[in-house]
Amino acid sequence: MNIISGFTLTQYQHPVRKYIRSVVKNWRLYVFLAPAIVYFIVFAYMPMYGVQLAFKELSMRAGITASPWVDPLFKHFITFFESRKFFEVIWNTLYLNLYGLAAGFPIPIILAILLNELRSVRYRKIVQNVTYAPYFISVVVLVGMINLFFSNRGIVNQFLDFLNRDTVMFLQQGSYFPHLFIWSGVWQGMGYSSIIYFAALSGVPPELQEAAVIDGASRLQRIWHIKLTHIRPTIIILLILNCAYMLSFGFEKVYLMQNALNIQYSEVITTYIFKLGIGQRNFGLASAVGLFQNVINLIIMLSVNWVAKKTSDIGLV
Repeated sequence: MNIISGFTLTQYQHPVRKYIRSVVKNWRLYVFLAPAIVYFIVFAYMPMYGVQLAFKELSMRAGITASPWVDPLFKHFITFFESRKFFEVIWNTLYLNLYGLAAGFPIPIILAILLNELRSVRYRKIVQNVTYAPYFISVVVLVGMINLFFSNRGIVNQFLDFLNRDTVMFLQQGSYFPHLFIWSGVWQGMGYSSIIYFAALSGVPPELQEAAVIDGASRLQRIWHIKLTHIRPTIIILLILNCAYMLSFGFEKVYLMQNALNIQYSEVITTYIFKLGIGQRNFGLASAVGLFQNVINLIIMLSVNWVAKKTSDIGLV
C-alpha cells in the first residue's frame, strides 16, 4: 500500500469517496440546484471571457482572442476618464443610487413593522396584497403609467388645471427625472422588499414582548428595543448588498424614461455602456467602462462590509 506523508492512499481518497456518496444519496437536491449553477455559469462566469476586450482593439475577422492588444494597455480606461461624460455619468449614477437608498431602503422596514403591528389578520392581508401588486407590473407598463400621469396633458396636470394652477412639464424638465424615477420605484418595490423583514419579525420571541409589556414599555419602545434589534442583522446584510450595486443601475427603466431634454440628469453608466457598445460599436471602451463599474462596486461592497463588521460584528463574511 502506498504511503504519502504518513497517510495511506485509501485514507487520502476517503474524503472524495465520502463526497461522491453524499451526492448520490442526495441527488434530488443537486438536481434542484443544477438550474441555478447553470444560470451562473452561462450568465456570470462565461461572459468574463469578454473582459479582455477592455484591453484590446476588437477585430471582427480575428475574433476576441486574436484581436491586438491596445497600446498603452489601459488606453480605453484613460479615454473614459478623460471624456466629458465621465463626471456626468458617475455623478448621475451615484446620486440616483444614494437617493434611492435613502428613500427606498427604510420604507420596506417601516411597512413590515406596521404590518406586524396590525392585529386584524384580514386587514393585514389586504394591505399586503395592495402593496405587493405593483412589483409584478412590467417596466414598460410602469413607464407608460408615468407618462399617463405626468405628461403635459396627463392626469396630474389636468388636476392642476382644474385647480386653476399652472401645468408643470414633468417629463421635459430634467430636474424632475430623479424624483419620478426614484419614487415610482419605491412605490413599485416597497411591498415586495418588505417580505424578508416581515418574515424576520415573525421570529421575534413573544416572551420578550410580554416581558416588555410587564415592565411598562410602550409600543414604540418595544418596536425600537426589541423588533428593530432582532432584525438588525437582516437590515445590515441587505444594506451591504444594496451598496454592492452603487454604480450599477436598472437599464430598462432609465432608458425608457430618457429623452433629449432630461439626458443631462438621466445618463447613467448602464445607458452609457449600451450607447457605446451597441450604438457606436465601440466594444473595447464599453467593456472598459463595464469593468471599471464592477471593480468599483466590489470595492464599495468590501468597504461597507468591513465597516459593518467593525461597528456591529455583522457582515457577509
